[in-house]
Amino acid sequence: MDPACPERPQGPEDVTLLVIAKEPRPGRVKTRLTPPFTPEEAAALAEAALVDTLHAVAATPARRRVLVLDGAPGAWLPDGFEVVPQCAGTLDERLAAAFAGCDGPALLVGMDTPQVTPELLTVDFAGCDAYFGPAEDGGFWALGLAEPDPALLRGVPMSTDTTGAVQRARLVEAGLRVRDLPRLRDVDTAPDATAAAAAAPGGSFAAELTRLRGPVPSSPTSPVPSPLPGPVPAQAAGQDATRATAGRGAAR
Repeated sequence: MDPACPERPQGPEDVTLLVIAKEPRPGRVKTRLTPPFTPEEAAALAEAALVDTLHAVAATPARRRVLVLDGAPGAWLPDGFEVVPQCAGTLDERLAAAFAGCDGPALLVGMDTPQVTPELLTVDFAGCDAYFGPAEDGGFWALGLAEPDPALLRGVPMSTDTTGAVQRARLVEAGLRVRDLPRLRDVDTAPDATAAAAAAPGGSFAAELTRLRGPVPSSPTSPVPSPLPGPVPAQAAGQDATRATAGRGAAR
């Protein structure tokens, strides 16, 4: 943060919530679910995951709620969202462009974590400069910046098992105080779908998976939002970043 600049309000009501997503059309989304699911079934699951995500965002305090969309909105879009098209280019460029459209604190999530909750998305930038939500596959499901800077994302290799570690290290190297969110499992494969549905059995995603494949076993260890740690000192965070295997959930 530039000490020469006055402090901006940093409470949850001052944050722009960004959802980056694809229109859930067969053959364009969740292709790694096929097989065992058909392209039409995979698209139905993608739509259900998007519905759960958008409803969680709609229930979260925010200044603005923005859907950054590749495609056209459908009946699944609730009221209260601005819709902007994704720019052309690689995923890091599209994520960077999403943040470039914000003039204050912003938190970005994808459409791959239907188990996300308003509690997880309610962030307060007082005392930190960035939020980072690691995914189990090595990427990240959430990224928040108190002062959005597209350069922090450009050039980060996406959809690899080191995407999250590289992205978090980029934040730390920029001198940002990083606060970590709980690790979540994003939906790429059929086992991921089962796990995500078990973690949020009351959601649209779980209902759609049950419709397609029968009841989902209950998860004995469904993730519960854990207390957020305090700001991570830059030196310690840098050491953590070199060891991290954070995922690529939002970055997919």
